[in-house]
Amino acid sequence: MADSSTLVSETGRSLLADSSVLDSKIIETSKDNAFPGSVLGVEEEMPQIETRVVLVQEAGKREELLKALEEIKVPYIKIDTIEELGDSDSPEFETVFVVSDFQDSIFPNLCKADCRVVGPPVILHCAQKGEPLPFSCRPLYCASMLNLVLCFTGFRKKEELVKLVTLVHHMGGIIRRDFSSKVTHLVANSTHGDKFRIAVSLGVPIMKTEWIYKAWEKRNEIDFCAADDDFRNQFKVPPFQDCMLSFLGFSDDEKANMEEMTEMQGGHYLPVGDERCTHLVVEESTVKDLPFEPLQKLYVVKQEWFWGSIQMDARAGESMYLFEKSESPDFKKSVSLLSLNTPNSNRKRRRLKETLAQLTRETDVSPFPPRKRPSAEHSLSIGSLLDISNTPESGAANGETPKSCARPSKNSTPLPLKQSARWQVAKELYQTESNYVDILTTIIQLFQVPLEKEGQLGGPILAQEEIKTIFGSIPDILDVHTKIKEDLEDLMINWTESKSIGDIILKYSKDLLKTYPPFVNFFEMSKETITRCEKQKPRFHAFLKINQAKPECGRQSLAELLIRPVQRLPSVALLLNDIKKHTAEENPDKITLERAIESLKEVMTHINEDKRKTEAQRQFFDVVYEVDGCPANLLSSHRSLVQRLETVALGDDLCDRGEQVTLFLFNDCLEIARKRHKVIGVFKSPHGHTRPPASLKHVVLMPLSQIKKVLDIRETEDCQKAFALVVRPPTELNNKLLSFQMTTEEPRKEDWLKTLCRHVANTICKADAENLIYTADPDSVEVNTKDMDSTLSRASRAIKKTSKKVTRAFSFSKTPKRALRRALMSHSATEGRSPSSANESFIGSRLTSTSSLAGVPSPSLVSLPSIFERRSHTLSRSTTHLI
Repeated sequence: MADSSTLVSETGRSLLADSSVLDSKIIETSKDNAFPGSVLGVEEEMPQIETRVVLVQEAGKREELLKALEEIKVPYIKIDTIEELGDSDSPEFETVFVVSDFQDSIFPNLCKADCRVVGPPVILHCAQKGEPLPFSCRPLYCASMLNLVLCFTGFRKKEELVKLVTLVHHMGGIIRRDFSSKVTHLVANSTHGDKFRIAVSLGVPIMKTEWIYKAWEKRNEIDFCAADDDFRNQFKVPPFQDCMLSFLGFSDDEKANMEEMTEMQGGHYLPVGDERCTHLVVEESTVKDLPFEPLQKLYVVKQEWFWGSIQMDARAGESMYLFEKSESPDFKKSVSLLSLNTPNSNRKRRRLKETLAQLTRETDVSPFPPRKRPSAEHSLSIGSLLDISNTPESGAANGETPKSCARPSKNSTPLPLKQSARWQVAKELYQTESNYVDILTTIIQLFQVPLEKEGQLGGPILAQEEIKTIFGSIPDILDVHTKIKEDLEDLMINWTESKSIGDIILKYSKDLLKTYPPFVNFFEMSKETITRCEKQKPRFHAFLKINQAKPECGRQSLAELLIRPVQRLPSVALLLNDIKKHTAEENPDKITLERAIESLKEVMTHINEDKRKTEAQRQFFDVVYEVDGCPANLLSSHRSLVQRLETVALGDDLCDRGEQVTLFLFNDCLEIARKRHKVIGVFKSPHGHTRPPASLKHVVLMPLSQIKKVLDIRETEDCQKAFALVVRPPTELNNKLLSFQMTTEEPRKEDWLKTLCRHVANTICKADAENLIYTADPDSVEVNTKDMDSTLSRASRAIKKTSKKVTRAFSFSKTPKRALRRALMSHSATEGRSPSSANESFIGSRLTSTSSLAGVPSPSLVSLPSIFERRSHTLSRSTTHLI
């Protein structure tokens, strides 16, 4: 559909002409006539023109407008009709009319008289910002689209376009007829045309018409801006609007995923061959030819077009992604038959074979002779699962030639065809190191750099915090291994048996210790972030699809590539061990290799220890987030989480019998929390990460030193998987018995009790942990688990909880004594009594003061007796029904 043509209004002026044309003419005229006296050599002072605001009808009744005008110090008058203002054309005043609603009958009359008209939001906006009233040659109701430059395309109906242009002008926006770099938003009624293509290429937001209508509905909100991302993104034209897509050559899972993404992005999908289809998306690696002759209007595109459109958040140009059909089989067959029947075919084949062999020798990765076992070059080892250097695309993609291939070293000497076993393993170390560096380079160049690039089409794909979480210290790791690779390369070019390989590893051992732990420790978090962002952000999903399909990735996902740093150090250690085996005893590198292997083991041990500490810290914070009201002193550097146990309370000391209780055993304390009955909403961080609400409520944090005995309650028919703790809090004189029933199969009760006693013994500095466990009969401690899951037991627990809530709701003892005393003291002070007399009155007549507070009239206490009677009747009826 062609772009909308220029519309002409009654005054003969183009509605789609630049809004700034008239303003520029006024400015130029004012410049020419600013000081006419100075041109004539006459010095005359220009008279000062004062701005005057006229509040029309309802606008004069709004108090906030009057206060705003007083703040910006602008005089105002109130009128009901224009006739009341006799000097509206007075040259002494610049009159600005304020109209509450541009739909009023007086508004067209003011427009015909070319008066300056503004809406109340403009006055309030200027008062809030401390700015003078803006000058506008058109009626200006609000500043929602101030400084926005809009262009329209695809509109056929003149009435609709006139309405949209008028609303944009009323909100302070500027209209451009032709698309240029100054346009900030394109309002499109169609996804065709030159303006749409240019907007996509420049990354200009393409908006629906609803954007303007919804912005006009919010015209009275002073702080509202139509360009806010959260508001604007609701009305962007989706990438596949007006598109009917079909998919050819994909697996069922891939096809289902792409169909779902199509509908999410505003399009529809049809079966292959449907005439209504506008785009046929083809998997070029599996489809060599189309099963039918496509119509002229049908775009046959590669899958990269599909994912690229989602990534850009706008429909990409089809011309760059057109699917090219392969040559016909008949043509290929005729060419092959012709070559076979040629008299010189054998000679040509022999010449071709020699040429290929020569090319293979010239394009080898390194100048070294072939290895003993060429098949090993393609074997899949731990350190070389992805050999990018052997792919023909890698050289072109990187745009570089390895130093070893560019030219040999001056000091290099011709190597014999047969090399030692030590040289063979050293060469494997260099090749795997080279491949590893290529993989890290691919991760950074193909994934990290594009994600961090500023000015992305459609805005940033990921937040900076998410990018940092995913890639971590990969750039630092790459820097270290690039240096190791260069040193190994120099060693291999100038190879002698006395060359030290261990010195190279020892040289960079401190750098390895510094760069690897931050990445390895948070690798699981990196994978979780990738999975979460891929599910929640379609543009990131499309970005991964596009880049993972490139040959540099070797058909591996980003998560699979990121696991390579985790595997690299163990792989290097194995290769160094292999080199040491083939190193002579008298070779000085034998001892150096042992030191290098030990240094790598130290690095890996440090990584494991650091990872263990990091996991412990994560477990700590998980407990803090999961338990509402968790004490802050739980977090301590010397404390670690040992085990978690799900139980049910068998007594009424800590919480109600039958409540679900979770025990968190730490090395020196026991956190007891119960399940929450009411869960608060999900917490959302400023970066968009959502955290589940706290599911547990803190009950008590008990030091293990308070546990005096651990009771293993014997198993009977009426008592299963029960145990008890004999504790003595520091504020109590007598012991307390806390009994629980385990609700999970793992861990076993015996193992749990032994673990608990061991840590109790460590805390109180006792060696005999077994002596803390006592065996007891259920009857002796009055513990029974038989009725825990019965309907009557659950009903009684529900009634008990409800009765507690009712008691709390109608109890006056909830008010703290301090608050009551403060209230009485302030009350007595107002009556002229001293605080001491009020204090004596409070102490002597506590019940009287409480009853007087209860007697204060309050809307919440008016119907108190009737509510209590109704709730009591409901409770008694539910109890009778359950029994």
